[in-house]
Amino acid sequence: MRVTPMQPDEWDDDVVKALSVMVSPDRMERRDVGSALSTLVRHPKLTRAFLRFNGYLLFGSTLPERLRELAILRVAHRRNCAYEWQHHVEMGAEAGLAPDVIDGVTRGEASDPLDQVVLTAVDELEVDSNVSDATWAALSEHLDERQRMDLVFTIGSYGLLAMAFNTFGVVPEQEN
Repeated sequence: MRVTPMQPDEWDDDVVKALSVMVSPDRMERRDVGSALSTLVRHPKLTRAFLRFNGYLLFGSTLPERLRELAILRVAHRRNCAYEWQHHVEMGAEAGLAPDVIDGVTRGEASDPLDQVVLTAVDELEVDSNVSDATWAALSEHLDERQRMDLVFTIGSYGLLAMAFNTFGVVPEQEN
């Protein structure tokens, strides 16, 4: 680990304030925030700002939850981010992604046309930092403008998180 998770006994008011943006009062009381947030909170001001944005993507976005998780899983796979992959496999299943759909994410393949175009959008953004006209048009058949915008920001945000987690050495909780 390049950036070690902050231990609960190290928390100060800035840490609590940063985490309160996304962490439930129950988890805050137990000081059980997981390895990712414990690591990010080494920089409380940055964490607070990022969690506000990430909270929107998770809880306020116009993008359907299932498609959000599909996109995040493709990003996690492409970026080889074990932490993101593990957490979003669980979240994806809760959002309705079947095991065969999650398996297809690793190959960039989906039987559903909308799922496929979401995976294609992730791949294009990862390679070119742009979605092709054909992919944008295909997304437009299913998603409104705000949903397409939320998709792009979701892919970008989780790409950023994967970079941070991989660089800082964040590992899934059971590997700590």
